[in-house]
Amino acid sequence: MSRLDDLGRRFGVPPAGLSALAAILALQSEDPAASTTVRAPEQAVDRHVADSLVALDLPEVRAARRIADVGSGAGWPGLALAAALPYAQVGLVESAVRRCRYLERAVATGRLANAHVVHARAEAWPEGVGVHDLVTARALAALPVVCEYAAPLLADGGVLVAWKGAVDPAEAAAGAAAAAQLGLEPAAVHAVAPYPEAERRTLHVFRKVAPTPDRFPRRPGMAVKRPLG
Repeated sequence: MSRLDDLGRRFGVPPAGLSALAAILALQSEDPAASTTVRAPEQAVDRHVADSLVALDLPEVRAARRIADVGSGAGWPGLALAAALPYAQVGLVESAVRRCRYLERAVATGRLANAHVVHARAEAWPEGVGVHDLVTARALAALPVVCEYAAPLLADGGVLVAWKGAVDPAEAAAGAAAAAQLGLEPAAVHAVAPYPEAERRTLHVFRKVAPTPDRFPRRPGMAVKRPLG
């Protein structure tokens, strides 16, 4: 797949990683449990792979060695980052059993020894607390909710990268207010163009600058029901 090869050169994905991504795209195209409507590899290579790999332009992502992909769904960006960063350990955090089973098949199909599936909600994963230098979340929820999911999982100095479309000022302000309660601070917003048809794609970066208060994480579901900020 020439487009995949182009992305490999652009982002420095090793040959084994490209083989893994090609195999996963083929699986996704035919597995009914894949949590996406974009299945054809010729579209998915842009909509999923390129959209995921664009974060490697951020030094914090490139340097990450322990990553949690929260609300992993069909596995993006976690699978792509595992393929591109063979020395990083990537946890695909997903609460739905059916999606976890698909993710396990994707990891096995791609032979991604550095990726593993975590069947848990982000708020109910005690083993993940405070040990990640990067948390990713792609089109998951509003910024205050994503910040609340991510903050307890991050080590001091770690970063959250949230894939978003256009974010209105109210959501951005609420995200900053929530971050302040969680020991995070907004670090940057990067406008990105991972493929020609992409519109208004942004990467929102938050850095952990203080300990997250002991009252977090709240009970599962509370971040959505009563969002901070």
